[in-house]
Amino acid sequence: MDVMGWLLDSDPALRWQVLRDLTDAPAEEVAAERSRVAREGWGAQLLAAQEPDGRWGGGTFFPEWTSTESSLRLLYRFGLDPASDEARRAIAPVHEAARWEYDPGMRFFDGEVEPCINGRAVAIGSYFGQDVRGIVDRLLGEQMADGGWNCEEERGSTRGSFDTTLNVLEGLLEFERSTGPDPDVAAARLRGEEYLLDRRLLRRLSDGQIPQARWLAVGFPNSWHYEVGRVLDYLRQTRSAPDERMTEAIDILASKGDPQGWWPLEHAYHSALHVDLGEAEGQPSRWITLRALRVMRWADAS
Repeated sequence: MDVMGWLLDSDPALRWQVLRDLTDAPAEEVAAERSRVAREGWGAQLLAAQEPDGRWGGGTFFPEWTSTESSLRLLYRFGLDPASDEARRAIAPVHEAARWEYDPGMRFFDGEVEPCINGRAVAIGSYFGQDVRGIVDRLLGEQMADGGWNCEEERGSTRGSFDTTLNVLEGLLEFERSTGPDPDVAAARLRGEEYLLDRRLLRRLSDGQIPQARWLAVGFPNSWHYEVGRVLDYLRQTRSAPDERMTEAIDILASKGDPQGWWPLEHAYHSALHVDLGEAEGQPSRWITLRALRVMRWADAS
């Protein structure tokens, strides 16, 4: 089976994105496939794992990979249609039921204190039509002088973090998509992108070194973890074409594919999920291949 056939021989959550991003299928075909996410396969299984009180896994952020936050983020990555009845029913109880563990007075879509978590809450809330403006305003006020964000700022850090910055940028992008153009949000997002691009997506400014080897290991799903495939997939959505500061990262991602065009899952960041994605470390990964191929398509088009 060729790569495209292999990708399409999969779950609706992945197949509709292949149709949209790699085959240029008609919009009605993409929409029809996407509508199946709520009723079949991984999406339906994850929706069915929601507990009667509206949470997943008995908690909001913990257990880390089976919690409410992780489960909603995976539904977001699956592309569950936020207008579907299934999505509306799943989201309805979350705000009140899922209180952040360290302070039960803080509801889910009010956010919490760490910008990396708040960035993900903004992405989830924006996508599913919730009011997350309060979290966005907090994030705008927490952007650091270098353009990044860092969860360690409250403990004295004066420099941005690659991990935190990417989580925030993904949230701000989804907020703009869902609510419309916002000059303040766009300006903050562009400053955050420049923070990463000035470092060529991988390297410290001080000595040019790659400080975290894990940034080179592609995985899915990612939680808070920064890595080369994830940041390029983000930039693919915000830039019409790569610039030369992305060249090294694109070359690294390209080098991970085999001659047949399959990319492996190099690191399974998760310890457990409510659904079995059918992937194992070191084996070809449909999710990583989809992400890599759409990045390469974007890069080649330029």
